[in-house]
Amino acid sequence: MYYDDFEPGQVFTSQARTMTETDLTMFSMLTGDWNPIHNDSEFAGQSRFGQRLMHGAFGIGLGLGLMHTLGIFEDSAVALLDIEGWKFVEPVLIGDTLHLRLEIIDKSLGKSGNTGRIGRKFELVNQHGRAAHVGRADVLVRVRPVS
Repeated sequence: MYYDDFEPGQVFTSQARTMTETDLTMFSMLTGDWNPIHNDSEFAGQSRFGQRLMHGAFGIGLGLGLMHTLGIFEDSAVALLDIEGWKFVEPVLIGDTLHLRLEIIDKSLGKSGNTGRIGRKFELVNQHGRAAHVGRADVLVRVRPVS
């Protein structure tokens, strides 16, 4: 889809993905974040959550990855412009299944007329139908080429 195809209020829903032990371990290895709330079962078991949590930044990456499964920015995306106001509303646990609810919230054409900003609200929704993460991530997309 191109700039012209998007309108505020459109909603897209991705496939779901279940969080695994491997996801948590690989993200810890990639980032070097070995905080005990993520990687120490005994420590995390004594927390208010009672178990280890997925990293918050993992959720941001997961949301962007699930967005790509939609295919709507496949040929038009130029650049991710920002990530704003990301909130960790509920913990994400090993075994949770999340999908992305992506809403187009606004758009603005660039000065060149060749690209435009698409404002997007991301909600990672868990298996209970509740938003675990919520944030905004805008993207620069191309205007449909003239044939």
